[in-house]
Amino acid sequence: MAPTLPTAHVNGQPQTLPLDPRRTLLDWLRHDLGLTGTKKGCDHGQCGACTVLVDGKRINSCLSLAALHDGDSIETIEGIGTPDALAPLQKAFVSHDGYQCGYCTPGQICSAKALMAELAQGWPSAVSADVAARPTPTAEELRERMSGNLCRCGAYSNIIAALEEVIGAEALA
Repeated sequence: MAPTLPTAHVNGQPQTLPLDPRRTLLDWLRHDLGLTGTKKGCDHGQCGACTVLVDGKRINSCLSLAALHDGDSIETIEGIGTPDALAPLQKAFVSHDGYQCGYCTPGQICSAKALMAELAQGWPSAVSADVAARPTPTAEELRERMSGNLCRCGAYSNIIAALEEVIGAEALA
């Protein structure tokens, strides 16, 4: 019996992981799979431009080796929405001008998607007043949860407005 190759599901599609154990998840996604929405910013895990979702949790793909993701489900900005079919979160970023130059936007949106799941699951943050209570998506709470993603254009208030719109719409649904 032939050995099975390590595989991850990227945006719902099975993809064979690289055999080179030194290949980062970021470089594999961008260079091998052509998913260039995920950006290389600082290459040190400090800016968040490379944020993707692995099994629904956000990670800095520049700090993770692709070979470690056998069996994982990986979602990039391309899996969240397309130019022809934007997700509500992407539409809110556009309507609130939360994208500015756009370089950090894919990581911001991936992080924001994970943030909303964390809130829904009741995860506290460093600014949660009561870690036993369900967190409230205040502007302070959202800023803290997005603090791992930098924006050189300074679109932070617009990003928070986009998040507030989508979280408010989901609460009403």
